[in-house]
Amino acid sequence: MNNLLEAVLASDNLVRAWERVKSNQGAPGIDGVTIEDWPAYARAHWPTLRQQINDGRYWPQAVRRVENPKADGGKRLLGVVGNEPTVTDRVVQQAIAQVLTPIFDPTFSDSSFGFRPGRNAHQAIRQVQATVKDGRRIAVDLDLAKFFDTVNHDVLMGLLRRTIADERLLALIGCAPGCWSVSTSNPATWAPRKAGLCRHCWPTSCCTHSTASWNAEDTASRATPMTW
Repeated sequence: MNNLLEAVLASDNLVRAWERVKSNQGAPGIDGVTIEDWPAYARAHWPTLRQQINDGRYWPQAVRRVENPKADGGKRLLGVVGNEPTVTDRVVQQAIAQVLTPIFDPTFSDSSFGFRPGRNAHQAIRQVQATVKDGRRIAVDLDLAKFFDTVNHDVLMGLLRRTIADERLLALIGCAPGCWSVSTSNPATWAPRKAGLCRHCWPTSCCTHSTASWNAEDTASRATPMTW
């Protein structure tokens, strides 16, 4: 699919993305810009940001998290000031998600209910009840531990390329430096990790690929002025 970046940057899509981010609230990112301050910030900076996105020069800001050792040997992520993506990055991420979701969501399994438009936990419960009535008595509970810590991002980007031909959008998704993880035992050690954009885009691609496998086994930017 070509020209998806234009759809991401379309005025109506960006306004919907901002409304969603605003309704979710959340703390400011590392730049200190709050939800309340962002409309004025956007009016002053959006033309430059938009041009950077179009030119492939946009770079999301880092997200900082602190890891504290746990008694069982694991690590607990602690929130610190600036531990979320910036509001600007969240708007861009949401705008991308709104374009990608209608493309990938129809390919998902009918048994998938999590974080999908028009689906909820009540529907999942009803499907489980129907499955039990069909005589099935075994349930398997699986969880992918620390998925975003270990997933191969090159593989996920390759899966996205199977459907998306717009290299500008792929570059925008792939450029996310995301989260910088800081160990409290060694604050000087920083490890780059993907976050933010991948939460919306890469799981979509990965789940599409995985769902297909499981099912087989089972049987130009708009120039309209923005109003923030």
